[in-house]
Amino acid sequence: MRRQLDLALERQLQEDAGISEPDYSILIMLFESPERQLRANELGAFLGWEKSRVSHQVSRMEKRGLVERRECDTDARGTWITMTPDGRRAVLGAMRQHAASLRKYFFDALSPEELAAIQSASAKVLTSLEPCAELDK
Repeated sequence: MRRQLDLALERQLQEDAGISEPDYSILIMLFESPERQLRANELGAFLGWEKSRVSHQVSRMEKRGLVERRECDTDARGTWITMTPDGRRAVLGAMRQHAASLRKYFFDALSPEELAAIQSASAKVLTSLEPCAELDK
């Protein structure tokens, strides 16, 4: 179910905004951050991605003009990932339809009781994953 839901949401992102789910994940993080930028390591930590995955995905997005890399003035080892105007247009074009698609394919398909059961089960699973909480930091 999760894989088919992911595929349906991915297809919708491609149709609506011409972006992939990894593009959307990065763009939404940048959109919600101050000054529409994050350090590369912060971006990886927020998304739970390895450094190499962030680097490769940002490189692909940079070639399409969605993001830019900038050197960090205070740390020579650090890089800022900054949303471009094209990136902002892409994420704004995707946000409303992405939320509507998620509602249509998931929330509207379930009864309130089924949603409550999923919420309860999810809370139990998250509690069992507590030792992995350092990944969220």
